[in-house]
Amino acid sequence: QVQLVESGGGLVQPGGSLRLSCVASGSIFSINAMGWYRQAPGKQRELVATITSGGIIDYASSVKGRFTISRDNAKNTVYLQMNSLRPEDTTVYYCNARIKPERWVFERNYWGQGTQVTVSS
Repeated sequence: QVQLVESGGGLVQPGGSLRLSCVASGSIFSINAMGWYRQAPGKQRELVATITSGGIIDYASSVKGRFTISRDNAKNTVYLQMNSLRPEDTTVYYCNARIKPERWVFERNYWGQGTQVTVSS
């Protein structure tokens, strides 16, 4: 059983910063890409940032220059440093990981439970 557990969400003023963390645990043989998505009520889930096991990074244009994704492969953890936060960044953020639970099975897509980020004065 694989679990992704997020932490670090909360309430912050516009212009402030938050750091999200997501730890993958359980039966894990290898992890490929890890990333962050967000979903506002009534909207589709959208990519925020992803990072492969080799360190290749992709950002949504709306967060480039403000958010930084990183990962610690030894700890099966991905981080999202969010700076210069704006009210429009308010929503639920979800951790995502492409994981092989065992050597001889296909890679699977896993999601965390989500963490709320609220940017408001």
